[in-house]
Amino acid sequence: MLFNPLVLQGAFTIDVQPSGDNRGFFTRVFCEKEFAEHNLVQHFVQANHSGTNGKGVIRGMHFQRAPFCEVKLVKCVQGAIFDVIVDVRKNSPTFLQWYGAELTAENKKMMYVPEGFAHGFQSLSEYSEITYMVSGFYNKESEGGVKFDDPKVKIDWPLPVSLVSDKDLKIPFIDSTFEGVLV
Repeated sequence: MLFNPLVLQGAFTIDVQPSGDNRGFFTRVFCEKEFAEHNLVQHFVQANHSGTNGKGVIRGMHFQRAPFCEVKLVKCVQGAIFDVIVDVRKNSPTFLQWYGAELTAENKKMMYVPEGFAHGFQSLSEYSEITYMVSGFYNKESEGGVKFDDPKVKIDWPLPVSLVSDKDLKIPFIDSTFEGVLV
């Protein structure tokens, strides 16, 4: 695996290195030893799988507040997505900055989302599926979000937005009372 550090400290894109023959390919998507060498979380408690119908659909931007902060390792396994992270660590020099990367079934790229980041994505294909491992269990009372079109963050989505859930539409814009996350 090739670990590519991002401008947002602690975040990475990860390129896998498939080997192939006439049967197809093989690649690792997680290796405890390689993650430890990069000082990344090596313990995940849950693996999730979601499917999204419709090009332009946005899911997110979600995070968990302390003490339930979580790391995510995201991979697109069908179609294509524009995967986005936002630094919501209150004391970070990159607070409220975002980064996006195209994850596709073909490029096999992954996004490592550290604690203290909001995460979401836009489907770039008519149908997309992602899998993601999570380092902590979901806690409804600790849930937080950044609105997909928040003017303080200014995420540049590659496609016109076709659908956002009612829940995500109700996330308020960031104002002076936004607490972020202390990690």
